[in-house]
Amino acid sequence: MVTAGHGVRANRVVGRPETVSAEPFGRRADRSGFGCLTVPFGQTTTLGSMREAVRMANRLAGATSPYLLQHAENPVDWWEWGEEAFAEARRRDVPVLLSVGYAACHWCHVMAHESFEDAATAAQLNAGFVCVKVDREERPDVDSVYMAATQALTGAGGWPMTVFTTPEGKPFHCGTYYPPRPAHGMPSFRQLLAAVGDAWSTRRDELEDAGTRITEGIAGRLDLGAPSPLSAELLDGAVATLADGYDRQFGGFGGAPKFPPSMVLEFLLRASARRGDENSLRMVVGTAEAMARGGIYDQLAGGFARYSVDARWVVPHFEKMLYDNALLLRVYSHLWRSTGLGWARRVADETAAFLVRDLGTAAGGFASALDADTEGVEGLSYVWTPEQLVEVLGPEDGAWAAETFAVTWEGTFEHGSSTLQLLRDVDDPGRLADVRGRLSAARARRPQPARDDKVVTAWNGLVIAALADHGALTGDAAAVDAARAAAELLQGTHWVDGRLRRASRNGAAGPHAGVLEDYGDLAEGLLALHSATGEGRWLAWAGELLAVVADQFVDADGRWHDTAADAEALVHRPFDPADGPAPAGIAAAAGALVGYGALAGSAEHRGRGEEALGSLARLVEHAPRAAGWAAAVGEALQAGPLEVAVSGPAGPERDALAAAARASGSPGAVVVVGEPDAPGVPLLADRPARDGRPAAYVCRGFVCSAPVGDVSALSAAMEPPRG
Repeated sequence: MVTAGHGVRANRVVGRPETVSAEPFGRRADRSGFGCLTVPFGQTTTLGSMREAVRMANRLAGATSPYLLQHAENPVDWWEWGEEAFAEARRRDVPVLLSVGYAACHWCHVMAHESFEDAATAAQLNAGFVCVKVDREERPDVDSVYMAATQALTGAGGWPMTVFTTPEGKPFHCGTYYPPRPAHGMPSFRQLLAAVGDAWSTRRDELEDAGTRITEGIAGRLDLGAPSPLSAELLDGAVATLADGYDRQFGGFGGAPKFPPSMVLEFLLRASARRGDENSLRMVVGTAEAMARGGIYDQLAGGFARYSVDARWVVPHFEKMLYDNALLLRVYSHLWRSTGLGWARRVADETAAFLVRDLGTAAGGFASALDADTEGVEGLSYVWTPEQLVEVLGPEDGAWAAETFAVTWEGTFEHGSSTLQLLRDVDDPGRLADVRGRLSAARARRPQPARDDKVVTAWNGLVIAALADHGALTGDAAAVDAARAAAELLQGTHWVDGRLRRASRNGAAGPHAGVLEDYGDLAEGLLALHSATGEGRWLAWAGELLAVVADQFVDADGRWHDTAADAEALVHRPFDPADGPAPAGIAAAAGALVGYGALAGSAEHRGRGEEALGSLARLVEHAPRAAGWAAAVGEALQAGPLEVAVSGPAGPERDALAAAARASGSPGAVVVVGEPDAPGVPLLADRPARDGRPAAYVCRGFVCSAPVGDVSALSAAMEPPRG
């Protein structure tokens, strides 16, 4: 059993205070001087009568979050996060039970079924606590604060996250999944509730003191050292560090569980382009191909699962997250651009189709996830036995499919079932397409996983960037159209009074404010959309977003924060410089600043991006797996700005020049295509056609060369300088 749940994530906190093992009872301390009070789990206490009878629906019934709605009929008297809940805890003089998760999380579902749907457990919760349920995807700020406490105090973290706090929100006991009965050295959830309730009654001062120390400890910012430039030497060293941890047998980095290293792969692709380094490219190709052939990739419908529970990418955790697929679409598109590998193009095309088909919403945005479970069972929709293949395909094709997709009699998953893998190239692509089509049709008749249909700003920004890039590179106009539709939804729904909202559902904006990653990722997407379409409105909006970033997320001392200056005050203002499953907010903002500087010709924005990256130099140097996006933006700084404007009338000649410009893998390149002096497009200003024919203008480091009119001359002009 993974006690942190299948929502477990890799430790993202570089430089986290070291923790020491706890005795069964007493204080668990770490070397930073704050600690978590553990309580004797064997004790029992009288909790008093129930505050109220079990209800058919609780306060979550009016929530917009699909995760909160999953708990709306629990007998637990849940509250949404807010001052009202903590005021109620103060009124009742009881601690707060904070439960954080997300809709697609398998072990969140398990704990909900085992404990939160259980009447006796709910009665104990209702009598002794104010219970607050948080969707980590809607409130990443709340999640960040209490995950920092959980990781610091337990050495790990994941979802469901279970935290006990004082009525002031200060955490004094942290954990993740708790079983309904004692198991594997863990207390039952009800034993934990009894012990915490008893400690609150008999040792409350101790708990409050612990909460104060914990809060003071997690409020301390990670020491990132003195800012320094992301030099070529530093980035080369990061490549070497990654190579030391590369799995040469199965691809990826480290052991199980293996997460798609999307941002690291983007960095290595860019490093390879700058350095001409085959080793960097080998790590990308090896990892990307292993994932594309493994069970983590959906061999029938396209799209990637959250992670692999093994080191060989065979058995996934079956949830499909929007952010993973957006980031990986960009990686596979760029890998195809760099190498021409057919399988990379196929995976990019299939992933783009999956995003639009399965995660696209009626309002024009993209839903957050497909669930890990179907009817409470992991993998129910996806796995196959040899008998099932024969039942759908007949004996001959069924046997061929079993061999082709590595479906064995022993099974690679549970109960003799197998995930589908494509471990070898197929000699008959027509037969493969036919078999995939029939299996897809049969799978569609199975029960399907639920979809978390909230639209998160940051992740939609990632999709906009990926679809815009993919469409521009491949000529897929539908992908660009889908990116544009998502941007229009965000502008019309999420942009409220000059500020971003975090999420919407069914076309209605939710109440929660956007955080730094929302501004950074959306600005990045808008810049890619501006480049793909030549429409000035997207560059203009990106500039507005970056103005809010400068005003609200960077303080007078130049320190960055993940929440706005005027956001709801938590027990501390969070800032995490390390990438998680998506780019860190500061790295996302830095990338957008550098990109905007190139597209708008703004040295000021580029300088701000350089300053932000400089504060992450130590992280890139010592922990590049946690700083892949910062390193990737560093490569753009090293190689750019390389600005290319293809100006002139639409037609085959302009299309050919545009394709040649976009074929460059230079990490510093930005490309715009359109009519001369198109409104809102600085790179097309004063860039006329030549004798009525399209021309390409190439500027390197804000210094421009003479315009060229043919593909070979353009390609030569974009080559990096020699010597």
